[in-house]
Amino acid sequence: MAESFLWKGRLGPMDLRISDTTFTPSTISTLVARELRIEEGDVAIDVGCGSGVLAIIAAKLGARHVHAIDKSPDVIEVGRANAEANDVSDRVSFYQGDLFEPLDQSIKADVIIGDVSGIPDALADESGWFPTRGGGGARGSELPIRMLEEARRRLASGGRLFLPTGSLQDETSIIDTARRLYTRVRKLTERRIPLPSRIATSQVLSDLVDRGVVRIVTRGSRSLWEARVWEVSGIA
Repeated sequence: MAESFLWKGRLGPMDLRISDTTFTPSTISTLVARELRIEEGDVAIDVGCGSGVLAIIAAKLGARHVHAIDKSPDVIEVGRANAEANDVSDRVSFYQGDLFEPLDQSIKADVIIGDVSGIPDALADESGWFPTRGGGGARGSELPIRMLEEARRRLASGGRLFLPTGSLQDETSIIDTARRLYTRVRKLTERRIPLPSRIATSQVLSDLVDRGVVRIVTRGSRSLWEARVWEVSGIA
């Protein structure tokens, strides 16, 4: 069953179709959109595109074509509907599958948007934030790391990858991997985001904190996590 979501971030307001299996745009989506840099004529790949909002923004900013991929079973239907509603359907193609797997091997991008699920599986299931369940692996870093590894073969010379990370995952491992695989890793922005009380008080979160997988900041009675967006470039 499809619902409507009003995007109020960059280039908004924008009405989006959201299905039962579509990840709803989040604060992270807003941060990535704000930092996204597209040059006229760029080819872009949006991995973990969800509703397609970042792919649509990339097209509106001047991308020649955007290849948008998500594991959601109806991403093609939902994405196409959103692209059509926002007048960029001629420049955005949607694919269903795992990371870059659906794309022809010849496709390379000037810009890769790497907004993939990045919190531990147990926390993803506890939170209910991900309609298809599951997150980024046991530590929340496994899927982002695999994305970084596979992106090396997809990034054109001089290209750049926009990578969101956060303290609700094994963030250090992700950034260490990025610095090993690429020559430049530059932090663009960061923000502290309050956790819903149901998640902040959960045993799952407590166990992950005790194991050093995630980090939480406490301010008074509030628990917050830290979100960051990075620009990654240059193949090491």
